[in-house]
Amino acid sequence: MQIKELTIYSSNLDAQVNFYSNVLGVKIITRTNNSVSLDFGNSILTIEYKAVTTPYHFAINIPANKEVEALNWLKTKVKILKDGDNEIQDFDFWNAKAVYFYDKDHNIVELIARKNLDNSSDSAFGSEQFLEISEIGMPTMDIEKEFNQLNKFTGIEIFDGGFERFCAIGDETGLFICINKESKDWFPVDDKAFSSEFEIVLIEKEEKHKLVYKNETLKHIAINS
Repeated sequence: MQIKELTIYSSNLDAQVNFYSNVLGVKIITRTNNSVSLDFGNSILTIEYKAVTTPYHFAINIPANKEVEALNWLKTKVKILKDGDNEIQDFDFWNAKAVYFYDKDHNIVELIARKNLDNSSDSAFGSEQFLEISEIGMPTMDIEKEFNQLNKFTGIEIFDGGFERFCAIGDETGLFICINKESKDWFPVDDKAFSSEFEIVLIEKEEKHKLVYKNETLKHIAINS
């Protein structure tokens, strides 16, 4: 699954624009009074203003060999979110390593180096090595319902997990991270998980889909290819 565009919401849009463009150096594609679209390689992150919002969790793929460089680069810009003393999180069951930080909305942002992907780089690490948005958190009280909706609309399958507490749906280039928000919080800081509204445009098996997640319900919207 490829995440082509992810739209999230912010009550603090100017601060978010400054953070992503000036602190992290992400290229702005378009900017209006009420939104900004940012270049994340194969994906676009759009942040729209909304008066009341709750935090998100999303992840960005980086080259498979760059987790240490990414950590050192980030430490000059943000506070690293740790699990105990660990600054780099080792997901050996996924053959991946990740680094976490907050943006200005207290969204948990993850840079993840997936060793199974053939995307290593010899270039010095910078925001141009944000390759794609690869995860969006979708907290819910009914993981099975969300999976059934996703599978019905797009045909995507479970990558890891089950219906009780945690389920990753999709593949290593694009995943919906479903957690049961009544029994699990966000790693690595145990922040409360909210069912925050988002829109997503994705490609699965050469078919383009647009989905809206709101009030723990997915809606499929027809779009032109």
